[in-house]
Amino acid sequence: MQFSLVILILIELLTVRSGLAQKKPEASVGQRLAADLTWTQEQRDDRFAHMDRVFPVHRVARGGNVRLLPIGKPLLPEAQIGDLMQAEHLAGVLILQDGRVRNERYGLGLTAAGHWTSFSMTKAVTDTLVGVALRQGKLRSLDDGVTVYLPEMKGSAYDGVTVRQLMTMTSGVRWNENYTSADADNVRLYTTAVAPGKDATVEYMRTLTRAAAPGSVWHYNTGETDLLGVLLRRATGKTLAEQLSAAIWSHAGMEHDATWIANDAGPAGEEFGGSGLSASLRDFGRLGLWVMDGGGSQVPDGWFAEATKPQVKAGGAAYGYGWWPQPDGSFAALGIFGQSTLIDPQRKLVVVMLGDWDQATGSEHSKMRAASWRTVQQAVDAER
Repeated sequence: MQFSLVILILIELLTVRSGLAQKKPEASVGQRLAADLTWTQEQRDDRFAHMDRVFPVHRVARGGNVRLLPIGKPLLPEAQIGDLMQAEHLAGVLILQDGRVRNERYGLGLTAAGHWTSFSMTKAVTDTLVGVALRQGKLRSLDDGVTVYLPEMKGSAYDGVTVRQLMTMTSGVRWNENYTSADADNVRLYTTAVAPGKDATVEYMRTLTRAAAPGSVWHYNTGETDLLGVLLRRATGKTLAEQLSAAIWSHAGMEHDATWIANDAGPAGEEFGGSGLSASLRDFGRLGLWVMDGGGSQVPDGWFAEATKPQVKAGGAAYGYGWWPQPDGSFAALGIFGQSTLIDPQRKLVVVMLGDWDQATGSEHSKMRAASWRTVQQAVDAER
């Protein structure tokens, strides 16, 4: 009997210990999001097209009218497009010129109805939503302090920083953006645990220290566009997906709904303002056309002229409101692993490239992308 009692006690202990092991906390959405930098290329090839299966997302609903994209004469030989896609490991290339499809090609399993992630191309969208909020009167001025909308930032390094400085990444706050280090701020932003009920973005950004006076130095900072997303949520009372749907996706003639990664799929979840938007290749192209057309009545008059000009310059590059102005007057939205949208109003040109480079960033890849843009522009000029 004593032996049986001992066995029962051992079984109970093992059951308790097993239960504790099973109750180990799951990784947060942020921790899982940071881990995408460590995915293999094979994993990225699969998951970049299905981020809604990997993370909770909010749906960006389209409107009822689809903007038709007539098929025009091919601008570049198909073999040339194919060589580019193979060399740069691209999932899609779309060239729109004067509203017509001049080239369109898919790879890596992406289809015309499929989605692909945009990474930091999302920043240009989030900054555009600031213009929408200004037009609606939800934001009073770009020169308002961040603490007007996020009072929790009082006493932090963001006390005294304006919304405009947040958009142009000139806050002067110390930040390390690195895609190969587990200790970089753009990783720790998502992996640092916070108390229940606290906003993870706000709590991490509150801990940062000042490196320079606000407005004096440009430093690329994904966390600041994430913080801008929180600010927009507070100012408007709507998720970023709801804002994007109402202001753009339902007006620009999108063919498919989009998705935006959020920390919770429910209505209380917040999207990551600095990345996470997924859409079809053609809908990214339609977004470019909507921007080139000036955004209709959804943004203040002259918004895109201001947003796409160099607000700051550093190291040979220029930055606007989420956009990267180019020396020839065109401008681009850029994301890691090969995502880009070039908009060239002079040539009525939109070039979208979606892909999965073998590294997050790289000078050789960037040179190849720039050379590809020039090739497309020269082809348009040659026709003229």
